[in-house]
Amino acid sequence: MQFPESWLRSLCNPSLSTAELAERLTMAGLEVEELQPVAPPFSNIVVAEIVTAEQHPNADRLRVCQVDAGPHSKEGPLQIVCGAPNARVGIKVPLALVGAKLPPGEDGKPFEIKVGKLRGVESFGMLCSARELKLSDDHGGLLELAADAPVGANVRDVLGLDDTLFTLKLTPNLAHHLSILGLAREVSALTGTPLTEPAVPAAAVTLQDCLPVTIAATDLCGRFSGRIVRGINPAANTPAWMVERLARCGQRPVNAIVDISNYVMFELGQPTHIFDLAKVGQGLQVRWARQGETLKLLNGQTVTLDAQVGVIADESGVESLAGIMGGDATAVGDSTRDVYIEAAFWWPKAVAGRARRYNFSTDAGHRFERGVDPAHTVRAIERITELLVAICGTADTACGPIDDQWPAQKAATTLSMRVARAAKVVGMPISQTDCEAVFTRLGFVHRADGDTIHVTPPSHRFDIQIEEDLIEEVARVIGFDRLPDTPPLAPVTARVRVESQRSAHTVRRVLAGLDYQEGIHFSFVEEQWERDLAGNANPIRVLNPIAAPLAVMRSTLLGSLLQAARSNLARKVARVRLFEIGRVFHRDTSVADSDTSVAGVRQPLMVAGLALGTADSPQWGSAARAVDFFDVKGDVEALMWPLRPAFVKAEHPALHPGRCAAVLLDGQVVGHIGELHPRWRQSYELPSAPVVFELTLDSVLKRPVPQAHAVSRQQAVWRDLALVAGDGVTHDELIGALQNDPLGLVKAARLFDVYKPKGGAPDMAAGERSLAVRLELLDEATTLTDERIEAAVAQALERAAQLGARLRSGA
Repeated sequence: MQFPESWLRSLCNPSLSTAELAERLTMAGLEVEELQPVAPPFSNIVVAEIVTAEQHPNADRLRVCQVDAGPHSKEGPLQIVCGAPNARVGIKVPLALVGAKLPPGEDGKPFEIKVGKLRGVESFGMLCSARELKLSDDHGGLLELAADAPVGANVRDVLGLDDTLFTLKLTPNLAHHLSILGLAREVSALTGTPLTEPAVPAAAVTLQDCLPVTIAATDLCGRFSGRIVRGINPAANTPAWMVERLARCGQRPVNAIVDISNYVMFELGQPTHIFDLAKVGQGLQVRWARQGETLKLLNGQTVTLDAQVGVIADESGVESLAGIMGGDATAVGDSTRDVYIEAAFWWPKAVAGRARRYNFSTDAGHRFERGVDPAHTVRAIERITELLVAICGTADTACGPIDDQWPAQKAATTLSMRVARAAKVVGMPISQTDCEAVFTRLGFVHRADGDTIHVTPPSHRFDIQIEEDLIEEVARVIGFDRLPDTPPLAPVTARVRVESQRSAHTVRRVLAGLDYQEGIHFSFVEEQWERDLAGNANPIRVLNPIAAPLAVMRSTLLGSLLQAARSNLARKVARVRLFEIGRVFHRDTSVADSDTSVAGVRQPLMVAGLALGTADSPQWGSAARAVDFFDVKGDVEALMWPLRPAFVKAEHPALHPGRCAAVLLDGQVVGHIGELHPRWRQSYELPSAPVVFELTLDSVLKRPVPQAHAVSRQQAVWRDLALVAGDGVTHDELIGALQNDPLGLVKAARLFDVYKPKGGAPDMAAGERSLAVRLELLDEATTLTDERIEAAVAQALERAAQLGARLRSGA
């Protein structure tokens, strides 16, 4: 929130400097993000009135002006040569006297005014534009001052330029500080300086007209107040003081009626809306929108509504987005004579996020979604009425009564705070007298009952909900800077990770050691990726995407990696190896809403990798070859070691039908690995098919605790077998059958050679191949005899025969 210091000090003016005030606010939890002077430094610039303005004898675009600078022109008017198109007799403008210093230029040095001669005519000073004083970018002419500005007065005093703009970075629970009055209350409580609240007299009711209003949704609107004012002048000019204050709050002036509404919002914190009464129907209804209704807003945008958005409507349709923005159809304009002033309390949950659905935000929505004082709607209308009559009033102006409906009035809540607990939480001695003094300064009604203080916060402090909130208020007002530097009393105990699980950081280091580089990508992706790579026809949509293509939440990491690979290829990086650890998002009705989950959405962490290009970096020791399935399969095995995953032929929407495998641990599928489908390789314009994998992070984090085993006293025995098996017999099937020894003698079986002659062999039929397998046999208890070894080998061959494998003749 941005505001001028002078406006705050008009309500509460503590004896603190600007820097001290900023420090006090920051230490009370209202972080002052920036302090910025309203105007840069300059001196010797005064108010002057142009007495005469004649054409320069030697220049068509210059005029020779005689100006009255009051006490600074004792010998008569000063002669100034000026080229501004609006230099004319009677206007009052800033005059830089001889010796004046203008704001620094690009070189950082101030510009000093001296006696000069322009086309043969002497000039004793310079008349200034707003741009030359660096008050704005307007350089179309001289800065015209108010007609009542005193001649000879310092321009800084006349324009109030010795002011500072405060920019606060407020947390969402500090909505009661989103107004000058709210900040003044805070400064008064912090410093003890008296608060001067704006006097808001009740307007005289001179007509009995009321606009009928029906509140059909009390879960949308908690209070609705309105008043009719007739006979105003829409062409009235907004006073300079109001324009100045609004501009210094970052608000652009529009017209007097709109400016008054905005001014009251900044002053009191209550957003309001003013309708052109002639454009409103016979009555208003506060309700939830109906599916498909449309509304053209004041910003020119037409939005389509649904039942999640609150509206104000008449019999012809929707006229305003509740708590966010009014409609164009009922906006005030040059022909407006009668208005309807609306001030309401909208429940924060009914407003939160609605504006962002339509890709805009408003000051009103920002306040309502954080909370507004429901008790001040009538006061805001009275204040608007006062300003409207004073600025836009005519002889025919008449005010109706305020129609105030408060169907959902909440009773004041009383909380209890234990002084002993407050002292314990804050960490310093706090007396009951200190606590009561704080509550008095904050305007909280309170009474003591022994060591307990019962507190009833005022309506504008809707953020006070529990005992800890009261304790925080005590600590804030006393001052966080007074808290002692006390080391913690609790022992510092390291959180030791269980030995059977490693950290995600360790996984990153392992993948980096395998020559992969980490990528970090958005969780929202293109919908096309989800259809192509995950087969997901109904992805979770983003309500307010940061960009039109990034419209859905990802259910796979592969799309992000492929896009990163394409980006690298576009930059001539031919060998790409990437990985990412991140969340994916699946619809799952079994997931309940909690602090760490969203109802209906499962969000597991995954780890995925991609390898594209050559298997190794260029080197002289071996020829370059493209990365293949088995290279990445080895990386996955290294990543999951000492676990031994199984790889089973499978299908995946993103992967090549014949070069894809499911990764299994303990019989459960934990991911997939494979080569990108040729269709997607062509669609994504890749020179070759990358090999990718995607695994659940939980399965990768598992790490079995090492078990100690004594070195065997017996000698292991090895036997090599040459087996002929059909092409349909897989490696895992054969090795599993050989190792499944009921006697427990076969400790391991390893394939070390595959032979398939091109022209065939007499002992092998078509579709068969020779597999060389080494068996390791060991009995921990006794030495193996030849008879037991041969029997174990024979049984292994019988198990292999069940798969159609046989011992090769001559082996």
